[in-house]
Amino acid sequence: MIDLAQPLVLLLLPLPWLAARFLPVRGDRGGALAVPDRIGRALMQGAGAAPRTDRLGRSAPWAVWVLILVALAGPRQVAPVPALEVSGRDLAIALDLSGSMVRDDFWLDGRQVTRMEAVQTVGAAFARRRAGDRVALIVFGSEAYYAAPFSFDTEGIARRIEEAQIGISGRATNISDALGLALKRMQRSDAATKVVILLSDGVNNAGATNPRGVAGLAAEMGVRVHTIALGPRDLQTAEEGENGVVDAETLRAISEISGGESFRVRTTEDLVAVAEALDRLEATDSAGLAAEIYREFWIWPAALAACLCLGLAYREIA
Repeated sequence: MIDLAQPLVLLLLPLPWLAARFLPVRGDRGGALAVPDRIGRALMQGAGAAPRTDRLGRSAPWAVWVLILVALAGPRQVAPVPALEVSGRDLAIALDLSGSMVRDDFWLDGRQVTRMEAVQTVGAAFARRRAGDRVALIVFGSEAYYAAPFSFDTEGIARRIEEAQIGISGRATNISDALGLALKRMQRSDAATKVVILLSDGVNNAGATNPRGVAGLAAEMGVRVHTIALGPRDLQTAEEGENGVVDAETLRAISEISGGESFRVRTTEDLVAVAEALDRLEATDSAGLAAEIYREFWIWPAALAACLCLGLAYREIA
C-alpha cells in the first residue's frame, strides 16, 4: 500500500483559502508581486473576492496547490528486497603487486596476458561472488597496504582489484607484512570465521619476519590462510638464478600451519578452478535480515502540477 513520508504537509491544504478569507486586502500595490488576474481571481473565488469565471479557471490553481502538497508529502510504497546472505565471515584478500606480476606468461580468452591481468579478471569475479562476507583488500610489494577496509561492498572491492597497479607498493615481495597486516585488522574482529586468501608469484625477499612465524600467529588467532602460488615455475624446480619463480613450498607451509588450503596455479584455467574451490570451501549460505526500500511516487503529482501551471500560463497569454 502507498503511504506518505511527511503526512503533516497536507495540513497546509486550506492555507490559500484562509489567507484570502482572513488577511486584509491592501489598496496600494506598491512593491507587491503582480499575479495574473485570471489566476488571482480563481484563488480568491472561495472568499468571494472576484466573480466566477469558467470552471477550469477556478479549479486548476487549486489542483496545482493540492498536487504540490501531495508531492511534498512524499507518497511512497514499501518494496521489500530479498534478505542479504550474511556469512559472519571476515575475508581478507592479500594480492601480490610486486614487479614479477608484469610477466606475460598467462593466456586469457585466446590472448597472452600478464599475470596481473589474469589475477585481476579472476580475482574481481571472485570478490563479486562474496556477497554476505565482509571483504578487505590488501596489496603488497616491498610494503603492505590496505587498499580497501572490511566492507560488505563486494562490488567496490572488485573494482579496487581491477584498478590495482603493479609497483604502487614497491617491486619486492613482502609476504610476511601482508599477512601480518591482515591479522592486525582481524585482531579486534568479532566475526565467527576469519579467513585470509594470500596470492603471490614470488619469494619473500622483504621484511624482517619469517612467513612461517606469522602463520603460527594466524593459527593462534583462529585465522585460516589459503595460499595461491602463481606462476609456471617454482623455486624448488627452477634452475639456479632463474627469475620470476614462486616459493610454493613456503606458501604451502603457511596454509598448513594455519589450517588452510594451498593451491598451485600455472595457467588461467588453474586460477579459475582455485576461485571455484575457494567458493566451496568458504560458502556464503547463512540467511541474514531482510532490507526494505521505498519506491517514491512524488514525481508524478509534481509533474502534473507543472503541466497544469503551463496550461494556466498558456490560457493567460492566449
